[in-house]
Parts: sequence; structure tokens; C-alpha cells
Amino acid sequence: MRFEPGRLILHRDTHHGRIAFVHPGRVISDDDRGLLIWVARGAAIAVERTLDGRGPRDFPFADWMAAAKQPRAAAWNGPGVLRFFPPGENHSVWFFRDDEGSFTEYYVNLEETAVRWDDGEAAGIDVTDQDLDIVARADGTWFWKDEDEFAERLARPDLYWVPDEAAVWAEGRRVIKKIEAGEFPFDGTWVDFRPDPSWTAPTELPQGWDRPVTTRS
Repeated sequence: MRFEPGRLILHRDTHHGRIAFVHPGRVISDDDRGLLIWVARGAAIAVERTLDGRGPRDFPFADWMAAAKQPRAAAWNGPGVLRFFPPGENHSVWFFRDDEGSFTEYYVNLEETAVRWDDGEAAGIDVTDQDLDIVARADGTWFWKDEDEFAERLARPDLYWVPDEAAVWAEGRRVIKKIEAGEFPFDGTWVDFRPDPSWTAPTELPQGWDRPVTTRS
């Protein structure tokens, strides 16, 4: 399954069958290299929150998992961001920008590979964020991010959705080799991307955004 360029699809982060966030993105390309989408500033999103509006970083992990939660409407308030999902790989690469639209850094989300779905009116990808991340600069320097959060959650295997800590670290180290070598997509590809000025940020999510999480084979 591939998505047509220009189509609006949904990027969903999912945990144990729950939807942690839904971000609509415009398809830039979808080919053998992978799926590239653009999430615009101001786009309508949904984010999982407790009933009193708090997020996962407002609690110890066990308390967050025990709390009653639901997706809440919000907006993507940061600069627009490109997101690249290489096929069959357990990470995505986000191209962060400043308010003027200039590239600032690569943000590597370590996650279970994207699973695609298409219901007609709504379509998208479901991933499972594994929390450990990498921030990389254009000069090949990098650093780990959220190691403490990853460790805290690994200490609760009865609650956490990451079954194999070693596999996550191994994927990160594999990506770091690409960063240091300046290999695609860390070779300057897409750092000068500019979105089509006719694209407007979606003001609401399409019907079906909360469809059941896609089962992984």
C-alpha cells in the first residue's frame, strides 16, 4: 500500500491498543526510500490526556498508566515539520525547523515500524514510540535523548510496551552510524524543503481518526 502525494493521512502513536496522539500530515512522497509527510503549524491534532488535562510527563509512569485518559483536541503549535518513515525500519526521522522555516536538527524517534491502513476517507500509519530518541546536527554530531524516561518505563515491564530493550539500543546505534557517515537521509536531503503554499493546515481531524489500532502481524 502506498499513499498518493498530496493526500492528507494520519500519523498515530499507539500504546497497548490506545491512541497516544494523532497528527495529520500531507504526503510529500511515498516510494522505495520510504514515506515522507509534512505536518503544518496549526494543524488540528489529538493528544492523550488525563480527564483533568495532564500529560504523561506530569506523572510517574505507573501513575500515568493507572489514570483515566482520553484523546483531547489540540493544535500542532511548533514550526511545521517533515517526518520520514523508512520502510521496515524501527525509527522515523523528523526534520526540525525554526520559525523562519530553516532546518535546525534531525530528531530520530526510535519506534516500531509504521503499519499502514486505509479506510477511504481516513488513512494513515500506526507506530509505537519506544521513547528513546537521538538528536543530530547537520555536521554529524549527535546525542541521546530521554534515556531516563526509557529506563523508568523499562522498570515496569508489566505496564510498558517495549519488550526488548537491547533491540531499541541496537537500532539507535545503527542509525548513529548513518548520522556519523552522513548517509541518507542525514546527507542534506530535504533540509531545504518548502511546503506548497497552497496547503492549508487542517482545522479538524477526518471522521475515522480514532478507528481501532492496526494489529501488527
